[in-house]
Amino acid sequence: MKPQPKTLKILGTRGIPARHGGFETFAEELAKHLSKQGWKVIVYCQVTRFDKHDNLNFQGVELVKIYSPFDGSIGTMIFDLKVAFKACFGEGILLTLGYNTAVFNIINRIVGQVNIINMDGIEWRREKWSKLAKLWFLLNERIAVNVGNHLIADHPEIAKHLYRRCSNKKVTVIPYGSDLVDRADESLLNSLGLKANNFSVIIARPEPENSFLEMVRTFSKNKRNHKLVVLGDFRPELFEYHKSVIDVASNEVIFPGAIYDAPVVKALRFYSRFYLHGHKVGGTNPSLVEAMGAGCSIIAHDNVFNRWVAGDAAYYFNSEVHLDSLLDRLLGVNFSRKEMKYASISRFRKHFTWYNILKQYEELLLQWYPNK
Repeated sequence: MKPQPKTLKILGTRGIPARHGGFETFAEELAKHLSKQGWKVIVYCQVTRFDKHDNLNFQGVELVKIYSPFDGSIGTMIFDLKVAFKACFGEGILLTLGYNTAVFNIINRIVGQVNIINMDGIEWRREKWSKLAKLWFLLNERIAVNVGNHLIADHPEIAKHLYRRCSNKKVTVIPYGSDLVDRADESLLNSLGLKANNFSVIIARPEPENSFLEMVRTFSKNKRNHKLVVLGDFRPELFEYHKSVIDVASNEVIFPGAIYDAPVVKALRFYSRFYLHGHKVGGTNPSLVEAMGAGCSIIAHDNVFNRWVAGDAAYYFNSEVHLDSLLDRLLGVNFSRKEMKYASISRFRKHFTWYNILKQYEELLLQWYPNK
């Protein structure tokens, strides 16, 4: 009798193919990898309508479409609750990406399922959330620590935080991964009026904790003879912070909006002179890893999160004055980026390729699979 394949159910994302963010990209990469290794992989996908022509299989991965009537956080919570119930049935173990609705995973614990939870960042510390939201995230973090059979931290600092809540043996550190980019289509820069190596780039959500205001204001203080491309979903008519960033920008700063066309984003990273990374909190940030994979010369905010990821491959700033000094020096005609680019690629190859990351995940999942 042919043995049944090992089954993994992936919870906590909006689904694949990836269209939204880091967790979706990771879920797609892991699902495809495990499917090739003979696993049965199920990914739950959030939809606001059903279509009889919907594809329920993606490169060997089973897609389960779950209806949620709303967009936004309420829609996501309804979706996560439905997924927690749906995942109770059938064989296999669970991988839950994020703990924001861990209260629903109590259901999975009650029925005795193995649930490995990626704990993401320390959400309740983020500046952008209201007191009520922070309380919700804190509560769900505590629940996740208790209902998860095992926890994954994507950064040693996240692991240290979790050690205060549980045994060290319950936590495994596995960072985020990305693809190596060794070429990109330079012609895609034309639509943005850019030339290779004549611009630098910021790619992130425009939030205070990501230092947008500080970086744009500092860049705009002086004439740079250089462009700064700021990618992100800016809505100055709705958010005062977005308006404040745009207001301090010089005419050398370009705001093309949020670009989801992967080849264009790849070209922007690959042909940029510098990649500016202002994240102050979080674990292994996907955009920083992706920049390293593209061989970017990186200027990053100085904190333990970024330093562990980029190591000696980046220059770091701790204030606007410090950043201004770095920009003056690094944008000078006599500065060579050859060593910075080599250091980014070398560190990326050693620590952050999908091959290394997915292999670590598969090994952990096998440890927890019953009757393996």
